[in-house]
Amino acid sequence: MIKIKSPAELERMRASGRLAAQLREAVVARVAPGVTTRELDAYAREWLAQHGARSAFLGYRGYPGCICISVNDEVVHGIGGDRQVLMGDLVSLDFGVSYEGYVGDTAKTVLVGALQPESLHLVQTAEAALQAGIAAARPGNHVGDIGHAVEQVARRARMSVVRDFVGHGVGRHLHEDPQVPNYGRPGQGARLRPGMTLAIEPMLNRGGAAVRVLADGWTVVTRDGSLSAHCEHTVAIGPEGPEILTCTAAN
Repeated sequence: MIKIKSPAELERMRASGRLAAQLREAVVARVAPGVTTRELDAYAREWLAQHGARSAFLGYRGYPGCICISVNDEVVHGIGGDRQVLMGDLVSLDFGVSYEGYVGDTAKTVLVGALQPESLHLVQTAEAALQAGIAAARPGNHVGDIGHAVEQVARRARMSVVRDFVGHGVGRHLHEDPQVPNYGRPGQGARLRPGMTLAIEPMLNRGGAAVRVLADGWTVVTRDGSLSAHCEHTVAIGPEGPEILTCTAAN
């Protein structure tokens, strides 16, 4: 069942969204050659504790991390560990912040050090796909319009969209109805109404769309070893159009 948020609930989602955005930018600023993914996760835990919030990921279906950290060919759900970030890496960071009973969900892929043209193009395309999906999140449109907009950006860049993992509704719970695939047909799927809140999250691969899960039971990687990028915002459907909830004053 799709949950329509009241004005009071939307205010709480704005608060959790702002915190998620602030955490995202704080962790992004710490990504540098030599840092381990465990250190990034530990920093996020400390930051959340200091701000009176908690991770919506930690313990979810047994997930052991505070945030998801996925590097290069890792698509989503990477777990912090001893891996050191290297110059030239792509680091995808995914954050779920629970604050006063509501969740803000956001992700960003960071280019480390020297900008490789292929990596930069991938990240820019993923961000453009996210913006296209958000632009389609208007009342009267359908979930399929969002997915179609995302997929068209990827296709024009000759990149593939991951189909095994999708966006979703978000609110009191990390995952709510409806599912929001990054592919689809215009006019198909649930109709978008004011008060709906969605996590729109393109996952784009430079190679094929196929993925697999590693032995840890969580980390998703591309089957062909190609690079992947992931970006995400929590968006509220407003009467006049989309409102990005996971943004700071600076972005």
